[in-house]
Amino acid sequence: MPSQDDPAHDEQRGATPTAERDAPVDTPFAKPADEVCSALEVDPAQGLSDDEARRRLERHGPNELREARTKSPWRILLDQFMSTVILVLVAAGVVAVATARWEEAIAIAAVVLVNAGIGFTTEWRAVRAMNALRVLARPDVRVRRGGRERSVDESKLVPGDIVVLESGDRVPADLRLLEANGVRVDEASLTGESVAVTKRVDAVEADAPLAERTSMTYRGTLIGDGSGEGVVTATGMATELGRISELAESAEAQVTPLQRRLDHLGRRLAVLTIAIAVLVAVLGLVVGQDPRRMIETAIALGVAAIPEGLPIVATIALARGMWLLARRNALVDRLPAVETLGATQVIFTDKTGTLTENRMTLTRLVTEPGEHRLDEAEGTIDGEAYGDDPGDLDDVVRRLLETGALCTNAEASGVAPAGRDDGEEPAQEASQQGDPTELALLRGAAMVGIRRGELLDQQPEEREVAFDAELMLMATFHRRDGAYRVAVKGAPGAVLERCDTVATSDGDRALGDEERSGWLERSEKMAGEGLRVLGIATKAADDVDEEPYEGLTLLGLVGLHDPPRQNVPWAVQECRDAGIAVILATGDQAATARAIAFHTGIVDDEQADVMHGAELEDPGAASEEARQHVLSTRVFARVDPEQKLRLVETFQADGRVVAMTGDGVNDAPALKKADIGVAMGRRGTDAAKQVADMILQDDAFETIVGAIHQGRVIFGNIRKSVLFMLCTNLAEVLAVAVGSVIAAFAALPLPLLPLQILYLNVLTDVFPALALAVGRGGPEVMNRPPRPRSESILTSDHWRAIVASSLVIAASVLAALAIATFGLGLPRLEAITVSFLTLAFGKLWFTFVLATPGTHPFDNPVVRNPYVWGALALCIPLLLAAVYLPGLADVLSTARPGAAGWGLLLGFSVVPALAGLALRARQHATRTSS
Repeated sequence: MPSQDDPAHDEQRGATPTAERDAPVDTPFAKPADEVCSALEVDPAQGLSDDEARRRLERHGPNELREARTKSPWRILLDQFMSTVILVLVAAGVVAVATARWEEAIAIAAVVLVNAGIGFTTEWRAVRAMNALRVLARPDVRVRRGGRERSVDESKLVPGDIVVLESGDRVPADLRLLEANGVRVDEASLTGESVAVTKRVDAVEADAPLAERTSMTYRGTLIGDGSGEGVVTATGMATELGRISELAESAEAQVTPLQRRLDHLGRRLAVLTIAIAVLVAVLGLVVGQDPRRMIETAIALGVAAIPEGLPIVATIALARGMWLLARRNALVDRLPAVETLGATQVIFTDKTGTLTENRMTLTRLVTEPGEHRLDEAEGTIDGEAYGDDPGDLDDVVRRLLETGALCTNAEASGVAPAGRDDGEEPAQEASQQGDPTELALLRGAAMVGIRRGELLDQQPEEREVAFDAELMLMATFHRRDGAYRVAVKGAPGAVLERCDTVATSDGDRALGDEERSGWLERSEKMAGEGLRVLGIATKAADDVDEEPYEGLTLLGLVGLHDPPRQNVPWAVQECRDAGIAVILATGDQAATARAIAFHTGIVDDEQADVMHGAELEDPGAASEEARQHVLSTRVFARVDPEQKLRLVETFQADGRVVAMTGDGVNDAPALKKADIGVAMGRRGTDAAKQVADMILQDDAFETIVGAIHQGRVIFGNIRKSVLFMLCTNLAEVLAVAVGSVIAAFAALPLPLLPLQILYLNVLTDVFPALALAVGRGGPEVMNRPPRPRSESILTSDHWRAIVASSLVIAASVLAALAIATFGLGLPRLEAITVSFLTLAFGKLWFTFVLATPGTHPFDNPVVRNPYVWGALALCIPLLLAAVYLPGLADVLSTARPGAAGWGLLLGFSVVPALAGLALRARQHATRTSS
């Protein structure tokens, strides 16, 4: 037997042999960065060529971890027989075999196998669907290949690739750092150390433990702060995370609360069924009935009460809903999230890219000499086009635009002034990477011929001080004339607080408190117009390590416009109609937040109350008055990630089901805490996507609303299916139980035989129930409040409706049987066929009673559901075949009922549907009049 360390042992487990997993460079953390690049045969400035990347991908394989072994098809098939309802059927089949009732035994076996086949197919397709969704959600990575930065699928990374890292990124492979600008990494997933590790380029000792290898970043860890570059030293199972994953155990598959409730319901039905069957059998024997007939009755009852479609309805509905959401740009790879969506009561949304188009444009410049308006489409400032010559531009405006272009880590190659055609390649979206605000600053500068690349050639960047969410500031240091030029941008209040002077046409002069207050008023006025406002400042420094935010000179304010998405006001109104509170929680200023909230319909008052994030107290320590103030507020400004978490906790403590949007690494706690965490697919960090329940591929608010709509539809469909199965199956139980009692005192046959019940349950239970489970729903689902989170599938009102409907259906079946026997004088088999078909067609017509209460009886989602009509088109010919097809009719013990029998059974089969539709019409009229 091979040892645990033997490569053969790895192969037996399906693992990659150790030799193949070895990284191309040993101890890269202990070698100088240039030596590592030399060993990997890559020039950091150029990266690998596409051809070389393909060759290495073939040699090393995709950058993927081996997934935990999924359930085998055989295991999935076996699980189909473990359901309580199926076990009851199997027991009934055993009884049928023991009493030599071979037809019933064969039919029961057929039902069990059909159910297992449907369940197996559904679960197997769901597993494949989940895997496909994970592939769709796989992140891209910024790499340098052939001298150009581009986005590459994470799985296509190879040793030697140069990877660009930003704050919030999940490290895609093991990297030897080549550049580190304030990089701090959360390595808790590998080392268990909760404190972020500061990374440097310098090599460390060869025997340094994993937690002290500061020159490396490892796959699966998170970049908390800073930016940098690294060369890939190991991919896939050769990474440190890959080695750890070999020891991990497979997690059990997730079972949704809805599925648990359905299984619990199935067990209760099974117990009830057995009790009724035993009771009826005992009563029959007591009154002197034939024991063989009572066994037949007990089998019939056992079969009648079992809703065979119950185990698979939830899986089909949820899996199909998952695919529909994916088609609408909402990726959900956890089934419980689909279920929870329908109960969402509060949506916390940020502004940029979700409510707005995330197409920032620089529209306003405010300097001490004056105010200027920019038109990016025309390429003009105050109506004048400057082209490539900023020489005529006001000096303060030029300095402001230069500083804004320098204080960024965005890239916008090929940006040219609008309206100019000099043979340069025009800017393409693919050539612009970075924060939309910073890209807008680069485009605004490019309109007057100021390009970041040319500035950096003259003033190379020596240091970047990453954006600090607490200070609301960012800075870069640039070498110029033996000293350093410091470029600063940030929130207007934060910038003004640190400025001692202000730039004017006549030079810099002192900035007093009164003038500083005037600048703040200008900032608030611009924000009130819906602009995002930034302060821009600069200073000269002698040392690159100097404190960046002291002794600054204010250059001015910039205003950027990001228009609301066209469909957002409609989507917000849709939420309000559905009883869902939409709340804006943004890092922007209060005036900007209020303006956006008003323009999108979140608030109706232009002067609506806005709460500052700093006002939020710990939910556990807040007074009742403070808590109610938070619960009634719809706009929160200057909110940081920790305050987002407090908001979620406050609303959850009030019993609300909360959805929270987020995109940053620091949003992860709030996303995880929320009932539905929603990450942005385009601008969201890997950290946010990993903890989210749903990823928006288009970052659009209306996609969230569409997902909630679909969640409500799914729950409603499952409820309809369960109602249908329970109503019709309980009607069968009542008909057989009451019929057996009547038969003891009158010359009346049993209304249904075991094989007939099995035939009906396969046809008129499963297919209509599945059709109801995959309906598309209608707009009316968003015209009522969300259901309470604790609400079960069936409420007390539903149980009353089930009992009432079952009584009407059972009474119709028994009445048809009695009239056929005593009124029409039909023979036993023909009379039983009348009751059999009365129930069969009654089930089919009853489908239309299950539309959402309050909708029009003849114009509702059930009537418009093509799958319902398809189920009817399939079931009706098969019911006719049960009577008229030789062989099948003999097995089912049916006989042709004749014209009188057909008139009788069709008349009584529509009674339950007419009664239900009449009640629905009354409800609709009441709803319309109110």
